[in-house]
Amino acid sequence: MSVEEVETTPRSPGRPNAERSDEASPAAKPDAGKAAPAGNGNAAPAASSREERRAKRRPKVFLIGGIVILLLVIGGVYYWLTTRNIEETDDAYTDGRAITIAPQVAGVVVSLDVNDNQYVKKGQPLIHIDPRQYKIDREQAEGALATAKAQYRGQQYGLDVAKKNFPAQLEVAKAQLEQAQATKARTQADYDRQKALPKAATSQQDIDAAQAALKQAEAQVALADAQVTQNSPVPERIAETDAQVGQLKGQVEQAQAKLDQADLNLSWALVTAPQDGWITKRNVEKGNYVAPGQQIFSIVAPEVWITANFKENQLVDMRPGQHVSIKVDAYPHLRLEGHVDSIQLGSGSKFTAFPPENATGNFIKIVQRVPVKIVIDKGLDPNIPLPLGISVEPTVTVR
Repeated sequence: MSVEEVETTPRSPGRPNAERSDEASPAAKPDAGKAAPAGNGNAAPAASSREERRAKRRPKVFLIGGIVILLLVIGGVYYWLTTRNIEETDDAYTDGRAITIAPQVAGVVVSLDVNDNQYVKKGQPLIHIDPRQYKIDREQAEGALATAKAQYRGQQYGLDVAKKNFPAQLEVAKAQLEQAQATKARTQADYDRQKALPKAATSQQDIDAAQAALKQAEAQVALADAQVTQNSPVPERIAETDAQVGQLKGQVEQAQAKLDQADLNLSWALVTAPQDGWITKRNVEKGNYVAPGQQIFSIVAPEVWITANFKENQLVDMRPGQHVSIKVDAYPHLRLEGHVDSIQLGSGSKFTAFPPENATGNFIKIVQRVPVKIVIDKGLDPNIPLPLGISVEPTVTVR
């Protein structure tokens, strides 16, 4: 009978609890006596065998633990040795020269000679602008120049003539003055003689004629003297003519400049590549009207370098010429090598549109980054272009 059955069986009123316990105890005691010796005999060998197995495994555990600790120490030492002279950053990108191409004259594009991402050589035609208006301007400038040159040559001849005529005119005026003075002297003498004669020896008519001749001679002297005065500034008159020659020479030079400008405008109707590179950002099509200064292309030069923005505390031992290993995110198999070319003399924030003003308000220290230019020495694959602005990871060996 189980314990539950014993508990659920109704107790007999005349049978005490002691009797029931006496009846149950003889049956339980022999079993308990038999089980105890058997259990104690098996537990001791099992415990000893477990202890023996633990003792055998303990040296292996210590050995494995020691090996793991040794490997960790070796790995830590190796990591320290290999990274103690290394500075690296992932804030870096490829950089280069992107040249903006814009026409210098306005007009309609009549020919488009390149496509997107095409490699071009220096001097290679890119677009042709309608040149007809500029040809007409050139012809007009040629005509104006020819007219100015003809006027200039004529005035030069006039200067040569003036250098001879003006002195000669002065001499003629002087000679005429001397002649007039001689005539005046003669007429003065005739008049004086007529006045000195007695009235019976002359007539009033002769006196009046002598007096009129004298006055005419005096007028001729005055006229000749005025002509001498008029022709006297010979150097000034020659200088005036020379100045006119210089003025016409200036007009010739202006006409020549207009012709040169017309030739230049005509040459600008053909837009060529200023250097070797790849066409990018093409935003022009045949038939478009373009204006001077309008961006129609960008040419990316073949020269590429790395701009790495290192933290300011990474520049302690960084110097130009130090070796750099470069990983390119876009091409994981590409391994580039280069050297530090230069360190910018100013952090990136210093050259922003609104540089920080730390002298005003509250100050929060922020670690600054300084651009470092890294020149690629080797590892470039000519079949794999490096676009500007892609991410790279340079590693600089600072010692």
